[in-house]
Amino acid sequence: MLQLRPGCECCDKDLPPGSADARICSFECTFCSNCADERLKGICPNCGGELVARPRRPANKLANNPPSTERVFKPEGCAA
Repeated sequence: MLQLRPGCECCDKDLPPGSADARICSFECTFCSNCADERLKGICPNCGGELVARPRRPANKLANNPPSTERVFKPEGCAA
């Protein structure tokens, strides 16, 4: 199951579970669409994988399958 991490690794913007702004790679590194598109050009700086829209978990499933609360913030890996 996806972790649904709560923030962008580059700018630390909040990305709630229902956010259409979240982008992830196959390792679930998480970025906002602005950082993913503008700074990273669609490529994960951690693994080199493609960044795609993160699926949204239906609201009625969040209680039994909560999103992660672990924030990953690594702005040094997101240099322009």
